[in-house]
Amino acid sequence: MKQYSKYVGMDVHKERITVAVAQANRKAPLYYGEIENTSEAIAKVVKRIAGQEETAFCYEAGPCWYRLYGQITAMGHRCEVAAPSLLPKKSGTRVKTDRRDALALAGLYRAGELTPVWVPDKEQEAMRDMTRAREDMKMMERHSRQRLGGFLLRHGKVYPGRSKWTQGHFRWLEGIRFETASQQIVFQEYVDMVKHTQGRVTAMQEEMRKALDGYTLKEVVEGLMALRGIDLIAAMTIVGELGDISRFTSPRQLMAHLGLVPSEHSSGGKRRQGGITKTGNSHVR
Repeated sequence: MKQYSKYVGMDVHKERITVAVAQANRKAPLYYGEIENTSEAIAKVVKRIAGQEETAFCYEAGPCWYRLYGQITAMGHRCEVAAPSLLPKKSGTRVKTDRRDALALAGLYRAGELTPVWVPDKEQEAMRDMTRAREDMKMMERHSRQRLGGFLLRHGKVYPGRSKWTQGHFRWLEGIRFETASQQIVFQEYVDMVKHTQGRVTAMQEEMRKALDGYTLKEVVEGLMALRGIDLIAAMTIVGELGDISRFTSPRQLMAHLGLVPSEHSSGGKRRQGGITKTGNSHVR
């Protein structure tokens, strides 16, 4: 890693950012202060800290995503987003504050102890948002089906056919009547919710098909679809989450990134392996 004059650690939250600076002369990192999490405040503090010196910035990946990364890199400075799960931590530390987190980030960044995450570009982030939105809508569809199924089961109405959520199943639902008007209203609301969420899932999948035409990694998606068992949704989700798969040097590294390798706790002459680690990107896994 290139040597910089200053290493800045930033503990980022929705409204405030806590800042600490580590000089390259190996002295202890210094607390800079807190600023508002706005573009104006960030630009001001970046210019003030960096000045004419080469400065690198870092912060942990979190719910604020990569807006801060994009602003700092656009100003001409290096910025890295650290993987929170891979941050070195002292087992005896029992006090956690924003100030301590910022100081620790600055010190670890200067020492080269941080593991940066891959930051998607705007196109890749937009594709990721689309695949995750479809996933969320699919979850809402599943929940609405469960609620309808639970309501029917409470009243002893069980579908006699083999497959649910088919045309035959919906025809059966249309013929169901309850003794009270209130229950009939509730039943119809549940049915309408199922149909609405199904329509949203279908509409989002159609938008994904349209978005694929102008996607830079379209050929990679189509290549994955050539594999048995992978359709458009699965292929676009994998590529949308991982981006350029060639950044992984081996299949083993890719599987470790997705948490699909066995966990292990070996010591001395004993080797113990457990279930998969389930670390990394759960959407792809």
